[in-house]
Amino acid sequence: MALFQGSQQTYYESDYYGNYQFTSLNDIINNFLVSYVGENKIIPKIQRADVAFHAQRALQELSFDTFKSIKSQEIVLPPSLTMILPHDYVNYVKISFSDDSGIKRILYPTPKTSNPFAIRQNDDLSYSFFSGANLVLNGDFDSNLTDTWNVSPASNSGAWNSIFQNTAETKYYYQRIFDKIELDNEELVFSHLWNETSGGVTFSKAYGCFQRVDVSEYETLDLTATGEVSDRLLDSASTILAEPGILRIGITSLNPNTDFTFVGTDGVTRTVTPTNVNPLHPKVQSPNIRTDVFDLGFLEWATDPTDATKGEVGEKVLEDIDVSQHSEVWVYITSQAKWEDTAVTETTQGSSGGTLEILPATSLAATGSNHTFRENKIDKINLSTSAPARTLLKENKDGNSRTWNKYKSHTESEHTINDYQDYENNVYWPNEGERYGLDGQYAQVNGSYYIDNLKGLIYFSSVLSGQTIILDYISDGLGTNAEMQVHKFAEEAMYKSIAYAILSTSTYGLAVAPLYKKEKRAAIRQAKLRLSNIKLEEITQIFRGKSKHIKH
Repeated sequence: MALFQGSQQTYYESDYYGNYQFTSLNDIINNFLVSYVGENKIIPKIQRADVAFHAQRALQELSFDTFKSIKSQEIVLPPSLTMILPHDYVNYVKISFSDDSGIKRILYPTPKTSNPFAIRQNDDLSYSFFSGANLVLNGDFDSNLTDTWNVSPASNSGAWNSIFQNTAETKYYYQRIFDKIELDNEELVFSHLWNETSGGVTFSKAYGCFQRVDVSEYETLDLTATGEVSDRLLDSASTILAEPGILRIGITSLNPNTDFTFVGTDGVTRTVTPTNVNPLHPKVQSPNIRTDVFDLGFLEWATDPTDATKGEVGEKVLEDIDVSQHSEVWVYITSQAKWEDTAVTETTQGSSGGTLEILPATSLAATGSNHTFRENKIDKINLSTSAPARTLLKENKDGNSRTWNKYKSHTESEHTINDYQDYENNVYWPNEGERYGLDGQYAQVNGSYYIDNLKGLIYFSSVLSGQTIILDYISDGLGTNAEMQVHKFAEEAMYKSIAYAILSTSTYGLAVAPLYKKEKRAAIRQAKLRLSNIKLEEITQIFRGKSKHIKH
């Protein structure tokens, strides 16, 4: 059993209201070991790990039909008309949507449709095992960038176009110019300005852009892309301000968001993502300047080998990329500029955060007011294969079938009029009129759905787009550590369940196992009665008026 610890003040100032009615699973295990295990007790000897296993199994089983283990989630249904099943989902209780009055309107499942695997077929309708299609989404950059690509955010450069004064502090600060990562004329363009460290080292921020690709059906792939690196930059006196930059695109089996781990200069191993854009970080440099992240190969555009003043331009191909050992890979683009020390504008007076006005008011024209960015461009990215796939191919990249696409595009006749004539009892009166000859299971106006447990998605009818969907579902009580607790009304049922499970699977307990089986059933039945929470006053209220005559 769990005892109240701490003062009442700490309870009322905490976020764990009502927690006294529950006992943690850890306390259940400890109490069981004290009461049931030991010399002259029903269980002479057992390891804690075994008790923990049976305790978790008991918690799961009791959660399904004894505990109040129903959880809920609410989302605004996106245009995709799908909802992801929760991480601890076991089964659903009901699915509904909240109307304009905040009343839950029940949705009903439809068995008449599904989202089957759509097989790609040839022109003669035979099965196709060849895919010349581009596996990269938006490889031509003709649609919104962030819908298909993960992009590291553009950061501020060392250049500035003005100075502003914080009047409250009477201090001066640079108005820094930001680098840019954007689409221009259906090309992905990385625009870099210079930066400078406190030690006087000139550099540019390094940026990354990546996309996950499903390659479970393929053995080898070919990567094609068209890139362009800006030429050498000179000032009016023929001084070199910047050399051609470096643009790379490659294939990696590592997830750039979670799997790039590098040892820093301090000896500590850290996970570094493309959002780290500083190539001169004092501990761990940006992964966007490294070539070892492309473990499956890469293409590079840099200085033109025939002319040192030019940047490389044109299409490059990487053939026969072996992806046979991978189910998913990432297409990864990186970009950086190569600024020289001569590009840096030094301040002649003041500093950022100082009380003395900063001069000059803008960095030099080459990198300041004219915004002469170093631009690296990439376009026409294609990842495909001419070799046969290992399995049947999907017709659509998004995995949607023709059946689902038709169903979600169909405009249904459900009504969304929230006309509650009786607000006290929430009686809903739909549009007036009668319908005859309807199938009873479809005689409802709220909308429909079906659950695809294989994909882990709930699919909704089109009339529900933008509605607030509520999913009430059953969990097994093991989703998180905080959820692994037992109501005190059912604490005895837990002990009896654990004891019976241990005794029935041991040689020394077979003789008494039938007795504990009966005690387990009795304890669970008692817990169900206690947790039913039936109140006489509430039943009385519900039955008021039930004796009224119905006028025919």
